[in-house]
Amino acid sequence: MLIRSRAPLRLGLAGGGTDVSPYCDQFGGAILNATIDYYAYATLEPLDSSGVEFVSADLRQRAVYEAAPVLENDGCLDLFKAVYNHVVREFNGGAPLSLRISTHVDVPSGSGLGSSSTLVVAMLAAFAEWLRVPLGDYELAHTAYVIERDEARLKGGKQDQYAAAFGGFNFMEFGRNGQVLVNPLRIKDWVISELEASLLLYFTGESRASAEIIEEQSRNVRDGNAAAVEAMHAIKEEAFRMKECLLRGDLRRLHEVLRSSWESKKRMASQISNQKIESIYRCALDAGAQCARISGAGGGGFMMFLTDPVQKDAVEAALRAEHQTGAAYRCHFTEIGATAWKIP
Repeated sequence: MLIRSRAPLRLGLAGGGTDVSPYCDQFGGAILNATIDYYAYATLEPLDSSGVEFVSADLRQRAVYEAAPVLENDGCLDLFKAVYNHVVREFNGGAPLSLRISTHVDVPSGSGLGSSSTLVVAMLAAFAEWLRVPLGDYELAHTAYVIERDEARLKGGKQDQYAAAFGGFNFMEFGRNGQVLVNPLRIKDWVISELEASLLLYFTGESRASAEIIEEQSRNVRDGNAAAVEAMHAIKEEAFRMKECLLRGDLRRLHEVLRSSWESKKRMASQISNQKIESIYRCALDAGAQCARISGAGGGGFMMFLTDPVQKDAVEAALRAEHQTGAAYRCHFTEIGATAWKIP
């Protein structure tokens, strides 16, 4: 028997960064994101032996251990161990499990599309299917958040886990005491179709480590950096404006929100943008893009452009000519969140 699972990656459309502590704990955060048809996949195979094997196909890493109640970190696929350790402790009464779990993510690591969090959701969904643990969307997302942020101690926000679990266009609010409210948006089909026709993703050619950027952002809030905190207030307000634009189908104003959001985001931390990102931004706008923003924490990874669909090929060609280390991606939005299934 095999258990397979997948969870969708997400595009942050507005509010990114306000889901990170301590900002969301002090002021409350608001995010608007949408999932796309790029995924993190997991395949879980129960083993008769007393071993545990982890395989990351895209990272080309493999690790093998004796099955135990707790697997200690050794620097190789430690996030896999965090998921395993939590599942054994919370869902299997502390009894070790023998299995092989193999994963693959459709985009490069450090993409800014929430790939590590989405991978945790996919692995957790596979375990839940195997062990018949009834995790709803909120429980799946919260458990993934606990594993990644509290137990593995990886820095980041809360939106990625909830986007991967729920799927679709969602307006998310993050309150004090860890409260999370996910509001699925009913957006007209023509609005989604127009966004898909206009959307161009561009991988800058450089994966980024978000931890330093997120730490600076958090430190700015802790230290009361007025400019950074005001920028985050503006970004949160833009999430509400983005929700209204999508529901009303006001794409012209949506472009304005994305432009102002990008300017606000750059004031949150010094490493969010850099010379290369600004060069890519100018190149795309000169070729006909209407607006752009970096995805995720910033510093590298993916950028998102909205263009006149007629100009999309010209924008892609200009980026390819001027920045040969990058790569353009086409994508569609998806409404389905994390899923898991058995193969007899």
